[in-house]
Amino acid sequence: MAKQPRILAGHTVAITGAARGIGRATAQACLRQGMKVAIGDLDEQAARRTAADLDPDGGRVAALPLDVTERASFAAFLDEAEGRFGPLDVLVNNAGIMQIGRFIDEDDLTARRMIDINLHGVILGCKLALERMIPRDRGHIVNISSQAGKFGAPGGATYSATKHAVVGLTEAIRGELRLMGAHIDVSYVMPFVVNTELGSGLGEARGMNNLEPSEVADAIVEALQLGIVDVWVPKRAKRNNQLGALLPRSLSEGMVRMMKADRVLAGADLSRRRDYELRASRSEPALESGEPAPQIASGARSAEPAPEAAGGVAEVEAQVPAGAEEQG
Repeated sequence: MAKQPRILAGHTVAITGAARGIGRATAQACLRQGMKVAIGDLDEQAARRTAADLDPDGGRVAALPLDVTERASFAAFLDEAEGRFGPLDVLVNNAGIMQIGRFIDEDDLTARRMIDINLHGVILGCKLALERMIPRDRGHIVNISSQAGKFGAPGGATYSATKHAVVGLTEAIRGELRLMGAHIDVSYVMPFVVNTELGSGLGEARGMNNLEPSEVADAIVEALQLGIVDVWVPKRAKRNNQLGALLPRSLSEGMVRMMKADRVLAGADLSRRRDYELRASRSEPALESGEPAPQIASGARSAEPAPEAAGGVAEVEAQVPAGAEEQG
């Protein structure tokens, strides 16, 4: 018997990094379901513009400042969301950045920034949301990961590490909640490359098409309605992942090279990504030092070819280690 979709109308959802891309599309999709939406973003002006576009009459969308790396900021964001719209039903941990280049050329500040935003930000969000949800014994947390959260992406090693961590974190939290007997859902979302600013200039894999933010947003809404844990976008990616896991490593890596999936990040056009990379480098105030943070793009422009993929991916349609969700 098919599972009946939950009714989301009237529920309160808080979305991080929601001024642009997947976050914005998710806010719009939730509004269509009758939800009340708190948009959090480090760029408060962009968040306000998004709120005005999505809810011209006001009353159903709130644009709020948010630095996901700071507990006080994240707590204030959720407090304000609940003050305006009532108890938090859903948190979507979407905020994140992706700065790419060869791992050996990556400066430590770039790595720290991605870990602070992509992982510590999700950890903070989960803790603060659960503080509110557990006493009420209801709620749903959605963490945005990536195909890079299942398969290491050459050209994005640290980014891949953060997204692997998000998958493991979500699974562990889910297990703890089950042991506690808590009726709270947790999900993680793994899209292919998405047509957003974060995904600009990335390489292409044979047989793969980029996603639109609305496709990821629709998958998030479906997860909220049906309680789906591991959300693959597109859905066929899950089947391909299961099939690829059965193949010997040599065959799976050969397929990746044949389909150029190992060049999606390693072969990015850095000139097209320049504006995004500069914005991402300033995305965490606590790490600013008055000068633009050192970038790894210079190393990625080296004439020396990027290393081949070393692990794990294996699908008939090549699970692109995209991580191209628009966040932050």
